[in-house]
Amino acid sequence: MKELFDNSSYDCSKLVTKTYSTSFSMGIKMFSPKIRPAIYAIYGFVRYADEIVDTFHDYQQLTLFDEFEQDYYKALERKISLNPILNAFQEIVHKYDLKDYVQDFMDRMRMDLDKKEYTSKEEYENYIYGSADVVGLMCLRVFVNNDEKKYNELKGYAMRLGSAFQKVNFLRDIREDNEELGRSYFPNLVKGELTEQTKAEIILDVENDFKEAYKGIVLLPIEGKLGVYLAYRYYLRLLQKIKKADCKKIMNGRIRVSNSIKLVLLTKAVLRYRLNFI
Repeated sequence: MKELFDNSSYDCSKLVTKTYSTSFSMGIKMFSPKIRPAIYAIYGFVRYADEIVDTFHDYQQLTLFDEFEQDYYKALERKISLNPILNAFQEIVHKYDLKDYVQDFMDRMRMDLDKKEYTSKEEYENYIYGSADVVGLMCLRVFVNNDEKKYNELKGYAMRLGSAFQKVNFLRDIREDNEELGRSYFPNLVKGELTEQTKAEIILDVENDFKEAYKGIVLLPIEGKLGVYLAYRYYLRLLQKIKKADCKKIMNGRIRVSNSIKLVLLTKAVLRYRLNFI
């Protein structure tokens, strides 16, 4: 029975999510059970694509990426793949009409194979749209269950949240990106270095993204609201820690939110949700 194979494929996507991100796993558990498999499938796919371009340095990354992309197109056409991550994802792409978003995402991941520096605001924003905003839009289509009116109402907010998440990731991973991957995403760095002025500019930009994104979170359908709010609170706390840290610490380490604080954020998020404060 293909249903059994499909279920095992979604289980593999769930395992990938739990393996790579405890934070997102925690957030997905707050979603309605009926939409969790779709979100796991989306995360599993984007995680694998990202791993190819960010991690597999001792292998032929371009060949691996080409093959992964070709296998995705085959899965989409055949509506099945023996790669469980692609098998689960192709079903979600068809169900929620995600093809254009996936293409934008893959185009930006391919850029990471050779593009090392983003020197203009336009390049920077273009990359963020394809690497993060579209992932938020994929999830939004799942949250609203293809309701076009609701999707169009919330689209702008979802993009701002995706942008905020990505920019926080860039700040958190700035040492790894610079030293290990040779990449520089922020166009306003001074000779590749983060200064207090550029840090303040970046953080103000992210804070504005978060402020605008929250307006959309409160309008989300009940199936996805708590999970998205929890991710929002986690990343906002991470940004606050980065804001308090000096540039030297950010450039030489990796700012984290402890598991105990994550638990506190989870408890507070659930409480606010149940009291209808979101």
